[in-house]
Order: sequence, then C-alpha cells, then structure tokens
Amino acid sequence: MKRIWCEWAWLGGARLEPGVLLELEGERIASVGAAVTAPAGALALPGYTLPGLANAHSHAFQRAFRGRAEGAGGDSFWSWRELMYEAAGRLDPDRYRALARATFGEMALAGVTAVGEFHYVHHDRGGRTYADPNEIGKAVVEAAAAAGIRITLIDTCYLRGAAGESLGEVQRRFADRDAEAWAQRVEELAGWEGLGAGARLGAAIHSVRAVDREAAATVAAFAAARELPLHAHVSEQPRENEECLAEYGLTPTALLAEAGALGERFTAVHATHLSDDDRRLLGEAGACCCLCPTTERALADGIGAAAALRAAGASLAVGSDSQAVIDLFEEARAIELDERLASGERGRHSAAELAAAATVDGHAAIGWPQAGAIAPGRLADLVNLGADGVRLAGAEGASALDAIVFAATAPDVANVVVGAELVVGDGAHTRFDVAAELGAAIAALGSAP
Repeated sequence: MKRIWCEWAWLGGARLEPGVLLELEGERIASVGAAVTAPAGALALPGYTLPGLANAHSHAFQRAFRGRAEGAGGDSFWSWRELMYEAAGRLDPDRYRALARATFGEMALAGVTAVGEFHYVHHDRGGRTYADPNEIGKAVVEAAAAAGIRITLIDTCYLRGAAGESLGEVQRRFADRDAEAWAQRVEELAGWEGLGAGARLGAAIHSVRAVDREAAATVAAFAAARELPLHAHVSEQPRENEECLAEYGLTPTALLAEAGALGERFTAVHATHLSDDDRRLLGEAGACCCLCPTTERALADGIGAAAALRAAGASLAVGSDSQAVIDLFEEARAIELDERLASGERGRHSAAELAAAATVDGHAAIGWPQAGAIAPGRLADLVNLGADGVRLAGAEGASALDAIVFAATAPDVANVVVGAELVVGDGAHTRFDVAAELGAAIAALGSAP
C-alpha cells in the first residue's frame, strides 16, 4: 500500500480540506483521512490537489496546426475545415502515433489524466483500409499509454460530407462503407488485447451532417447494446441546423433523439445553437454536454447556453477539441465567463460546479466513472498545483478553489499522479521531453507528402 499526503485537497463542495492522507491499494484509493500531518515515506504534494482532469473531447492530430489556422484560416468554420483536411491528409500510422504521444504528453503536463479521443481518421488517404483496419486507432491508444494517461477511444462513424455532398479525397480517410461496416470494424477493435486497464472504447456519430438518420440509429443501437459512451457533434454551427431542418424537418438534437441516441451515456459536443426543445430533450435524457470554449471562440462558433442546459438536467464536461490551447482550467472558467458576456449576468456557475465539469462529470462522460473524485474506491488519479506561483500566490487554503478555477493555468500544474504513478513531477513529464517530441512530430508531419 502506498500513501500520498496532500497539503490541501478538494474532496467536493466549495472548500478544500487540509492535510489529506490517501492510502492506496494498487491503482485505487483505499481510504481518505483529513487534518493529518505528513507521515514519513508518503509522497508529499504541497499546494493544492484535485482529482485528475478529464479532457472529454479531443482531436489529437489537430495539435499539428496550432497557430497556423488563426490569422490565415479564413472567415468561418468552413474555411478552417479545409485546413484541418489538409493536416489530416498528411497522417500515417507512425506519424499519428508520434504526434498523439506528444500531444497526450502536453495534456499530462496540463493535469489531464484521461482523454476522450474523438477518433475519425481510420483509413489511408484514398480511403483504402489498412491491412489492420484499426491500425491508426490502435496507434492512438498506444500513444496515450506511452504518455501515461488513460484514454477512451471514441471511434467515430463518418459516412458522408453532408446531405447531397460527395466525399472529398481526405474525407474518404474518415469514412467506412456504411454503418454496418463501421460496426464490424469497431467490434474487431473491441476484442483487441491492447484495450487494457488504461484504455476503453466509445462510439460516436460524427454529426448529422456526416451520418444520415438510419445510420445514426445503427450506431446508437450498437453503443447501447455494449453500454458504450456515445458522443456526437451537435449544433456547432447554424448551418448544421439549417441543413438538418431542410433534409429531415428536425433539429440535430431531435433527429438524434428519434434515432435512439439520447440517454445518460450520450454526450452532445458543443451544443452551441440549441432550441429550448433541444435543451429539454437533452436534460430529460440525463445527457452530458461537452463545451470546448477555446475552440468555439477560435472558430467563431458562438457561446452555448450552459446554465440553461444545467437547469434542464444535463451535466457539463469540457474538452480541448482542436488543441488551440490545452488548458482545462481555461475551458472550465470560460463556461462561466463567456456566458457572462452573452448574458450580462455573473455567477451562473460556481467554482465547484465548474471543477466538477472538468473532473467527475467529464470522467463519467467518457466512461470512467471510477475516476474524477478523491474518495475511497476511486482511481488514484490526481493533479497537484503549486501554491507559490504568481497566479495562486495569496490564495487562502480552504477557500482557494475559486482562485484555482478562475485564475490557475496549465503551467501551475506541478505534479500529476495516474493510478498511483507519478507521471508529472515538479512540472516535467517523467517519461520524455514533451516539447522536443512535439517539435519533432509536427516537423515530420509538415514534410509528409
């Protein structure tokens, strides 16, 4: 049994507790004691310790064009999408593995202990299946293991460009022949021995643009039969809503409800442009809504009505999405701060509610209900922030949660523990030089044909 002592730890609620001692059995927390002095031999975590952060929506390969799509990305989401296609076209399994490993390493440095990887680059550039049809998906899972974080590979069904739109060359990399072929490929992946203690499988309907109504129902039934998390991009852009209404006479949320997708294991990603009825449907289903504010700002998507979603009964999670920034503290506080700009009101989300979105609720959304809280029986996944940096200097122990949520950033992360293993120590990854590997992986992708 190992022991970890936390100078201050968030056990839920509005305040932090002093002198928290965790007794561990294997990867899990066996007991939690408070107001304890640091015992000899325990791993001491000074400063502030929270449950590890859950990045509930990630496209790892998009880290390759951070900063390249801002000034020259055109005037809309749709012009940005062309730059994304260009980057996706340069991937192969080895380059993807290296890039994902480095990107997941950056996530670890930012306090992320589990990632939901919304994975849709399945085939080669011409849409031909690799000898192993899940070769790239397996490479992504291996990359997360190498970086020391948990992963849910959210294997994504993608079948068409949009209603009446043929697939482009790069889009054929994303597409299976039909939903049944997607299901067969994912069934094979489910039996892979590499899905071990640190990796799980999820399913996704890319969007109602990319998956028609009948195929969406097939994916939803597949996920329900296997009790997998099911995710979908939902109403990210007004044009998505307009096209769905024109094709089906339904909003994307209503279409997904009709297809049997909504439920407690469903996560609507972005959920930016919803009607009142959409929010009601998601709330009544007990669904989660994953907001990615830095991406939504970068792409001029808009500001989701997060408070209304919570009031309707939906939970919230956060994600780094396009990797414009990997900083879940920023994503969490932006839920509140962006909504202040849109509403002219403050205080719709408390620090504890925002912290829950980045921890316990985010983990539940990606199929890790055993993580996300510092409590007996939970996985020993922790993020520790130093108290002596400029952003948290002067914060007062028990009441420091507001300072952490509204002021801390990824560089404040000092130590990260995943399953009782120290993955980040004193602000550095314990396995490899993340910055060097990011530079090399991005350079290699830039030189690819």
